[in-house]
Amino acid sequence: MDIFAYNPGHDGAVAHLRDGKLVSSIEAEKDSNYRYSPLASSDMLDAIARLDRVPEVIAAGGWWPREARPTGSTRHVGYRGLDRSDVIMLRSTFMATDVDYFSSSHERSHLLSAYGMSPAPQGEPCYALIWEGEIGAFYEIDSDVNIKLLGNVMNQPGHRYASIYGLADPTFPKDAPFSRLSDAGKLMALASYSKRTDPTDAEEELIRFLLGSIDVRLDKYDQLDSSPHYDVGVEDEEFRNFAGIYSDRIFDTFTRFAEANLQRGLPLVIAGGCGLNCDWNAKWQATGLFSDVFVPPVPNDSGSAIGTAIDAQFHFTGNAKIEWDVYAGLPFVNDGAVTDGRYDVLDVSAADVAGMLSSGLILGWVNGRYEIGPRALGNRSILAAPFDDATRIRLNEIKQREQFRPIAPVCLEDDAARWFGMNRQSPFMLYTSQATTDALPAVTHVNGSARLQTVSQSTNPALCDLLTAFKARTGFGVLCNTSLNFNGKGFINNLVDLDTYAWDHGLDGFIVDGKAFLRRDSGPYIGFRERAH
Repeated sequence: MDIFAYNPGHDGAVAHLRDGKLVSSIEAEKDSNYRYSPLASSDMLDAIARLDRVPEVIAAGGWWPREARPTGSTRHVGYRGLDRSDVIMLRSTFMATDVDYFSSSHERSHLLSAYGMSPAPQGEPCYALIWEGEIGAFYEIDSDVNIKLLGNVMNQPGHRYASIYGLADPTFPKDAPFSRLSDAGKLMALASYSKRTDPTDAEEELIRFLLGSIDVRLDKYDQLDSSPHYDVGVEDEEFRNFAGIYSDRIFDTFTRFAEANLQRGLPLVIAGGCGLNCDWNAKWQATGLFSDVFVPPVPNDSGSAIGTAIDAQFHFTGNAKIEWDVYAGLPFVNDGAVTDGRYDVLDVSAADVAGMLSSGLILGWVNGRYEIGPRALGNRSILAAPFDDATRIRLNEIKQREQFRPIAPVCLEDDAARWFGMNRQSPFMLYTSQATTDALPAVTHVNGSARLQTVSQSTNPALCDLLTAFKARTGFGVLCNTSLNFNGKGFINNLVDLDTYAWDHGLDGFIVDGKAFLRRDSGPYIGFRERAH
């Protein structure tokens, strides 16, 4: 069966399934578009142009506020809804061909994306957790893929979590109806700076408001101006202590529900934007409540198109599982030319690039199709050696972001236990672990944690070859890995943007599918070239 599915809202995406395999997932924010973008007409036209035949099913995500009417939409089911029969089914026409049109809820798109992408076989019961901007709930999925809501633990957990960043940030308007989408990731970094676990009385009162109010608007708190951490700035030490306390309180609220209401020993699948919180994912593993914990690389709304496609496949065929690869985005666009005379352009091997990185060069790295989801997993990355904290500082300057943000390590899977105590695969950079050495300061956060991606020949051969070559030179199969993107934009995916980025942001050069473009004016490259000769 051939299914063309789309999520039109924020984190918009188009997914294509064919015979139970993910052909592609194309996200609106990629190719240097704004983060969290909805689909544009050009995205849809480009996706349709890539089809080699008319699909049998057009599947639309259920949530599209533009069509929210008092009488309901004829094309979109809505935000919540669990029943398999609660779908919109129409016969429609696409490219002069009769097709089926399918729409199911946004809630089901999250559940089916996590369930359908998980390695557990269909028929094995499991639990599911959705925690995102709006929904915070546990579910049970039975052997027939019937979904039962076990409890709404907390509404708007993602919004509530991010709200305290806006509380401390003097630039954030306190009457804003919703937190900024970018604040949750920053707060995750700040929470690691916390050095105390007990709230003050004033903080406890603030927590009660933040987690107990129906509306999470900060200006609804009648003691806002005198509340702790109001407009103190995110660099404030006591605010950072509170960030960790508050983060733990949200997690503990969900943990208490799970302990009281879930049977031990079943697997858990996680969906929703809070599934990008690596600390929380690691804590779910550590609870011992579940036989396994699976988080897809697209737990946020960028995976909703995949989830709707899986739901449509399940509706028509009874199969709720798919084969997929995380590198299911688009190929890099080499059209356009870099400015003449500014680069040395060379064909390079993994050993050559390892030599450059070990000599201090910071390089963009492009390989194959881009990765789905928001995390750079070695196909649209900036890479560097991990041995000097000055590298972390320079990388954050290149990224034009706050210096409290950590840089993630990418590591050979076989070395992950030795350097990071990671005894399982972590190919999607969704769990934290603790560094076991002080030799890797550029990828070790202030509390000793690291947001690790593991790599093997089966997950990413090109990156594995590079890490192997780097290990041969340095003894460590570890590199700094951060996303190749303009600030506030999705991954770079064309040569013109990459050329601009290298010069405007200070890369020493970049590698595109084995061809190096090295800036002739780069001090680290000049030194490397002189030593090589």
